[in-house]
Amino acid sequence: MMTLIPKSHPRAKSLLIREKLVDGFDNGLVAKEGLLAQGRGEAFDYLLGEKTGKAATKAIKAAAAQLLVAKSPVISVNGNIAAICPKEIVKLSTQVKAKLEVNLFYANQKRKQAIVKTLKKNGAKEVLGTKINSSTKLSGIDSARRIVDKDGIFVADVVVVPLEDGDRTMALRKAGKIVITFDLNPLSRTSQTANITIVDNVTRAISLLITESKKLSKKNQKSLLKIISNFDNKKNLTDNIIQIKNNLTRRAKIA
Repeated sequence: MMTLIPKSHPRAKSLLIREKLVDGFDNGLVAKEGLLAQGRGEAFDYLLGEKTGKAATKAIKAAAAQLLVAKSPVISVNGNIAAICPKEIVKLSTQVKAKLEVNLFYANQKRKQAIVKTLKKNGAKEVLGTKINSSTKLSGIDSARRIVDKDGIFVADVVVVPLEDGDRTMALRKAGKIVITFDLNPLSRTSQTANITIVDNVTRAISLLITESKKLSKKNQKSLLKIISNFDNKKNLTDNIIQIKNNLTRRAKIA
């Protein structure tokens, strides 16, 4: 049960995310390790100034365009995502006509079913990744995340992997997938390996991605492809690092 957090608290949003994760852990969605991962990401959010910067906004636009031109997009969902933004992830999947697939590093059927239940409670019609007879293996990775759905990630051309680990991002790229990720650390293997990295807190960026996808859905394919071709992920990551540097410089002057 979540505690009451006053809206006036200076860390209200951050504390609310923590509470959602703790609640998710209590309800079997989140692994203990997922709680630790949240702390690491939150540290980078401080460095970014806890706001969506210009670089992240550009990445969100490119991600929206990429999802709209995709033939078989899939959104990979883990416990943390199911705990902190299930409604939004389902809304995004509907907006861009992407399938949802549960994929876990610390995998077990009980957790998978809890995540499926949460997603369906928030409007999902179908969630892949739980049927053994539909599973296959992604080569180049040894963790449980190598197990993917034959009708989902395995045949996808574009895969959204929020809060991802670097090994699977590399494996997905080697398998010919276009990978879109949310990662607060611009230096991580995931950020450096993905095609489009949104360096932002997923709880902020997901709503912006939904809005941008809705806006760009009115554009023709030629316009969308131009947006994608004009996006340079390496340059965008550099811009995010510069944003961190500038924030630190500004903070140092204040101190």
